[in-house]
Amino acid sequence: MSDTIMSVLMLTGAVLTGGAIYIFRKGDRRRALLMLVAALVMFANVAVWLVPVKDTPASTATE
Repeated sequence: MSDTIMSVLMLTGAVLTGGAIYIFRKGDRRRALLMLVAALVMFANVAVWLVPVKDTPASTATE
């Protein structure tokens, strides 16, 4: 299930980026910027979820 969500987020981010470029060329810079920000947030969410972490719990890592 997680893989499907990550794939949908990546595809949506790519579509938003393409749409932002299209809208920017038409002259609506504010909407294009908002679309780019939304795409960057989606890409950042995927990056955060895919960063590897250690298997130790946080409470035992400080001992």
